[in-house]
This record gives sequence, structure tokens and C-alpha cells, in this order.
Amino acid sequence: MTYVMSDPHGQYQMYKKILAEIGFSDDDELYVLGDVVDRGPESSQLLHDMSLRANVYPLLGNHDATARYILRRLCQEITEENYATALDGELLSALAMWQFDGGQATLDSFKLQSPDERDALLDYLDEFEPYETVEVGGKRFVLVHGGIPYDKRTYPLDRQDIAELLLTRPDYSKRYYNNTYLVTGHTPTVNIDPASSGRIWQANGHIALDCGAGHGLRLGCLRLEDFAEFYAE
Repeated sequence: MTYVMSDPHGQYQMYKKILAEIGFSDDDELYVLGDVVDRGPESSQLLHDMSLRANVYPLLGNHDATARYILRRLCQEITEENYATALDGELLSALAMWQFDGGQATLDSFKLQSPDERDALLDYLDEFEPYETVEVGGKRFVLVHGGIPYDKRTYPLDRQDIAELLLTRPDYSKRYYNNTYLVTGHTPTVNIDPASSGRIWQANGHIALDCGAGHGLRLGCLRLEDFAEFYAE
């Protein structure tokens, strides 16, 4: 079976509950549409678990991209040659913004790892893809973290701007494709429709997966074969 979820935001316990509920096995596939890290307490544990599973496919979210950039800079060796630029104003400003937006939880989790474990987690973050396409049961799905600008919906995915794929909030009132679902995270479903708070939202060829796990709500997961929904809190 093929499953999709998004925005687990360091909620490793919710992620484990979902895997247990769906009976996730080596014969299944799971696509995680980004924002694996930040806000929740166990980003490192979640990344480590995902990295050990060859059938879990991570996509890049804006929080993952920011964490990767800052943690790489913080982990570089400071020498006589680079000490003046290693912790420059740009990095310190980005660090402060990231900490305020949930990054402190990731930083705390990261500090508990050995240097080798930190390197392995950062290498894994480098493997996150900006998009995927999946065909299941004759249905086609485009998977991205944020979305695609409506006026660029006909552009090939490899010509899309990566920053827009991470940060765009789709126009959920408009159907993008005739025979394809656009599957996204990033925008909590409560912000699309208050009645969908903590639930997966579907309409107009869109599937929105961010159920608010990073904001005290639930983690959602959808099985693409039959659109069955699963939740953990």
C-alpha cells in the first residue's frame, strides 16, 4: 500500500502510532511531504527512524531546508582561517528566527547526538527531494510540501522554482489538473476550512495533509489506494 503524510514536526510518538495503526511493512511505501523537523521534541529520533527505512521517501519542507542550512553552519569546524566568518551576522540572524519558529526544539534534540550521528542526520536531510509523482490504481498524484503557483501549474515539475514548491500556498478553490491530484502539506487544514481542523482536507483535486501536528493538533496519514484516513495525537 502507498501512504502519504506531511508536517510531523518532530512528533516522533505520533509518527510511530501511525505506522503501528496502518501496520506499515516492507511491502508498503510512505511519502513524507516535509517539515519533519522543528516544534516537536524528537526531530532527531524521527529523522533517524525514517533514514533506516528504504521504503520511506522524504520530501523537502521549508523547516527542513532551514534546519539543514543552520545546522551545517553550526557544525563546521572553526579554525584560525574561518573564525571571523563562521558565525557571521547572517547566520546569527537566521539562527534567532529559526529558534523562534520552532528550531530550538530541533537544536535541543540535535545536541544530544554524537558528532557522527549529527553528520548522518544532515546527510539524510540532503537526500530530501523537492517533489515526487506517484501513480496508484490508475490515479496520478503530484506531491510537494508547499504547493505550485496556479499560473505555473502547466510548467514541468523540474522547471518549478524550488523555493516556491516549499513555500507556496495553493489556491485550493481552483482545480489545477484534470486527471491528477495535487497533494500538499505546509498549510494547516484548519486554515483552509475551520471545519477540517485536525483532519485531512480534500476538494477540487487537492489533498491537504497538514493536520496541525506542529500546532498541538493531530498527525494525519492517507492511503492512496482507497483514500482511507488515519490519525494520531
